[in-house]
Amino acid sequence: MGKQGTSRNPRPESQNEGMLGMKDYQIRCSENFCGNNPSIGRRLSGEDVNSSLKNVSVHGLKHDFSKLCASKGSYGGKRNFWLQKHVRSILFMIGVIGFVFLVDSLTVSLVNLIIHWNSPPPRKSSSIKVDIGPNVHKEKSPIQMYDRLVHLASSSLAEIEFKPEKSSLWREPYLQASAWVPCADGKVGSDLAGKFGKTNGYIVVSANGGLNQQRVAICNAVALTSLLNATLVIPRFLYSNVWKDPSQFGDIYQEDYFINTLKDDVHIVKELPSYLKSVDLEEIGSQITDEDIAKEAKPTDYISTVLPLLLQNGVVHFLGFGNRLGFDPIPFNLQKLRCKCNFHALKFVHKIQQVGSLLVKRVRKYDAAKSMLDKQLLGNFIDYAPSKEDKVFVGPTKYLALHLRFEVDMVAYSLCDFGGGEDEKKELQAYREVHFPLLIERLKKSKAISSTELRISGRCPLTPEEAGLVLAGLGFKHRTYIYLAGSQIYGGNSRMRTFTDLYPNLVTKETLLTPSELEPFQNFSSQLAALDFIACASADVFAMTDSGSQLSSLVSGFRTYYGGGNAPTLRPNKKRLAAILSENKTIGWNTFEDRVRKMIEEGQRVQTRGFGRSIYRQPRCPECMCKRSQ
Repeated sequence: MGKQGTSRNPRPESQNEGMLGMKDYQIRCSENFCGNNPSIGRRLSGEDVNSSLKNVSVHGLKHDFSKLCASKGSYGGKRNFWLQKHVRSILFMIGVIGFVFLVDSLTVSLVNLIIHWNSPPPRKSSSIKVDIGPNVHKEKSPIQMYDRLVHLASSSLAEIEFKPEKSSLWREPYLQASAWVPCADGKVGSDLAGKFGKTNGYIVVSANGGLNQQRVAICNAVALTSLLNATLVIPRFLYSNVWKDPSQFGDIYQEDYFINTLKDDVHIVKELPSYLKSVDLEEIGSQITDEDIAKEAKPTDYISTVLPLLLQNGVVHFLGFGNRLGFDPIPFNLQKLRCKCNFHALKFVHKIQQVGSLLVKRVRKYDAAKSMLDKQLLGNFIDYAPSKEDKVFVGPTKYLALHLRFEVDMVAYSLCDFGGGEDEKKELQAYREVHFPLLIERLKKSKAISSTELRISGRCPLTPEEAGLVLAGLGFKHRTYIYLAGSQIYGGNSRMRTFTDLYPNLVTKETLLTPSELEPFQNFSSQLAALDFIACASADVFAMTDSGSQLSSLVSGFRTYYGGGNAPTLRPNKKRLAAILSENKTIGWNTFEDRVRKMIEEGQRVQTRGFGRSIYRQPRCPECMCKRSQ
């Protein structure tokens, strides 16, 4: 590197000097040819410079000069002849070069037109929200952990951009998926005597967590109410300092629809009778916390411990009720009732359906429903036939929804290294000390596990960079539209830079909706999560980065139940992916693609629900779905 203000390459300078020297030489020659310096004539005629001859023939000098002029004229004639001979070739080459530049210009214009045509209308800044914890406010430099693979991915996406897209990307890879159809909407029935006789009492549930944890708690409460032959009071939601959302059941779900859908199976009321409203349930011993009931307890546990209390006091209050009913062993009817609750009874309120339909319509640029998923999620807020304008176009734009779990709490709790250097490590440690004091204490008493060991064992959240590499490895094109759920990405735009370089058509609810459309949902995190639920469940493809997430589990189950075998879900195996990415410095792109595809296809195999597995996530079982012969 040269100093500022000096030339890096001395060649242009020496060339200029040569040009000046040539001009000077030509000027001197022209002057000498005018007779000012006879010695030049002697040099040209072959005479010796030091010759002492005084009598020089003027005729000889003129003769030599005329020979020189004749020679120059001959050269000029030859040059003109050459130009005349090759003028067509020169013009042809100029025409070819001009044509190439014209085609290139038209191609660039066409690409820009396509991107502009497919881009959603700009609403406001598309920057990703930053959620990086306390005392951290500055934007960071872009972070890349896999520079070489990212470069290979970029080259591959550029190469396939104008090639025909693989249709297999947008459908289930296994035909058996379409053999399973929904069938949990009928009357469940009960083996319990006196089912519709006198109730054993009232069950009150105050569910904790966010939208998806609460949804699970509601359906578990429905099954438990049937088991205990009780009456369920519409569940309430606890206010959390984490979620900071005062929303209640009726702010998210349609209460009357919920009650009517389950009326033949469970008795449900909106509130306790007046004589129980003033009773202090904790004081009379009817309050049951999560400490009183084991996680994923069996039905027999409730019959032995809760039923006597219910019969004694006429009411029990479950406080928290997070995952307090196991999935097996459970009587067939109770399992089916869970499915009926989750897939049929819980409908979002009209406000959420209406705005959710705007999200789906805008990302698709299409007004009509595409599948049963749309009808179940959006109700009457989506048309069942395309408008005249939609019919003019080929069809709706396909989009992929991505639930990217890279929030600061998850990143900090994982104890993994994400390539951000010492500053990032200090930030995450400070966050852990404030938000996870029990984790800090446990770490002091246990043997430390290296970040490398954590990553190899599949315990590190996928970064946006890793998620982008997976999508590129599968063959999704550069212009693919991607809906990002959540948007609270640790590190903000600096973390998302690599992803958006690979996939720039990234949208969120904040970019698809206007401020006035979003305003009624501000400060209501569960209602905002409901919009993400709709956009993810309705997507042509849904991709998750953490299979343990409740949103990802419930969305994938909903797509399995109503998707008809046409709603693929991508579940990267973090352990297998870590093994692939560990070869970042040597692996070829074709090998990377093959291994990523095999990993994803393995997770898409059609399997019936295994023992103890969540029925909300894996509804392919006789209690939820029916298998038809093909």
